[in-house]
Amino acid sequence: MSTSGQRLNVLLITSEDNGVQLSCYGDRAIDTSNLDSLAADGTCFETAFVTQAVCSPSRSSILTGLYPHQNGQIGLTTSKYRMRRAYPSLPSILKAAGYRTGRLGKLHVEPEDAFPFDTVWNDSAYISFHHRDVAKTAEVAESYIAESSEPFFLMVNYCDAHLPWLRQDCGMPPRPFVSSEVHVPPAVGVDSGRLRQHAADYYSCVKRLDIGIGYLLEALERTGHRDDTLVIYLGDHGPQFSRGKGACYELALQVPFIVRWPEMPAQGMVRNRLVSSIDIMPTVLDALGLPAPKDLPGASLRPLVAGEPCDWRKHVFCEWNTSHPYPPPSFLYPQRTVRDGRYKLIQTLLPDRDNPVEEYYTKHVLVDTGTTQWEIDHGNQTVQRVYNGWRRPNPIEIFDLETDPNEFNDLAGTQEGIAIRDRLLPVLQAWREETKDPLLDPNRLARLVEEDLHTTGLSGGHQKPEFRWDYLDYLYDD
Repeated sequence: MSTSGQRLNVLLITSEDNGVQLSCYGDRAIDTSNLDSLAADGTCFETAFVTQAVCSPSRSSILTGLYPHQNGQIGLTTSKYRMRRAYPSLPSILKAAGYRTGRLGKLHVEPEDAFPFDTVWNDSAYISFHHRDVAKTAEVAESYIAESSEPFFLMVNYCDAHLPWLRQDCGMPPRPFVSSEVHVPPAVGVDSGRLRQHAADYYSCVKRLDIGIGYLLEALERTGHRDDTLVIYLGDHGPQFSRGKGACYELALQVPFIVRWPEMPAQGMVRNRLVSSIDIMPTVLDALGLPAPKDLPGASLRPLVAGEPCDWRKHVFCEWNTSHPYPPPSFLYPQRTVRDGRYKLIQTLLPDRDNPVEEYYTKHVLVDTGTTQWEIDHGNQTVQRVYNGWRRPNPIEIFDLETDPNEFNDLAGTQEGIAIRDRLLPVLQAWREETKDPLLDPNRLARLVEEDLHTTGLSGGHQKPEFRWDYLDYLYDD
């Protein structure tokens, strides 16, 4: 609630499959003037992370404040993964508090009735993977905002920059990027002409996203709600390049995260504290003066946005579980990560097998935006070592993000890496125990592997209406 006593509105904006390739995050290849302006009016978090680098699990954390291994949304809803019960969600809490709740674009978390939006607009002719009319989206948003007599919570879910990377749609952006103007994200490790063309199309999507967010913020101003609306923007995970979406590297997990909080004294602040998408629910509820559900793992961003000194977290945690069980290989490859201000540890829970996410990209299973084996083989020794390490990672990987921000040099086995492991691994173990990670139990992990293998063998049979995963029954005690 604002200091004037007026109830704040909430505008929560998400984008798909885009990382920090924005000018407000220092990327000189693109001008994202609208997001830059939002950051200049609020707080830009430099080191922000999602919980899992694929859509449904990530969005489940945004809306419930829980990690995917806590709420059960460990994979995509399109493959019938779902939360294990109807947790309190942002729309359910705010609706009960008298807020009008609206959503533009997809939800992609199940069960859908856990998210009681009063108004939903998800017209595939305007807001979908193949149609991205950002002007129409802003028009619908403005109508919703203008019609609200009660305070509102509006979630706007843009499809950019999800594949396919549409270089232009509905005339946006007016001038798409060409390959000579952009670069492939450095963490990919390969910069071929083919990948640069993909990168150009990706940047065009990001530019269209920025234009759309500009339209949306203008609509907020025209309706007179600029100064009484908490605005939060973040990406749901990183881009769909190799070592991005689906991985546990920074390219996959680090996202843009900007907050504009009315009446806060600090503007144009850049914070490098470790924040996470699990912080969104406690932040919104704190801003509105509402109690948060018990035992949420996140924290309100209020002191960081206010520029106040505070004892903030020293570590941030992420995970990978799965996305879908097809086509062979399945994407089940559980990993857990912890990082502090400098070092990162990745623990692979099935270290005796190859990483299927790497195979998905390298062999161009379903997508062609990954680095090919030919490109890897014709890269330098570092590239070959990095991709071999992604294919069959060490059980524990250690990275120094200060000297190696692209995570090319696994320090596991070195004297330095052993010291870092001995410090971070107990922190990760404590987090897993505190959040009741069901995969701590080797029997449960083995059973999940067995069910996943069976489901992969159904060759699409899991898509039948009657199919139901059993993991919700044996991974959890309640």
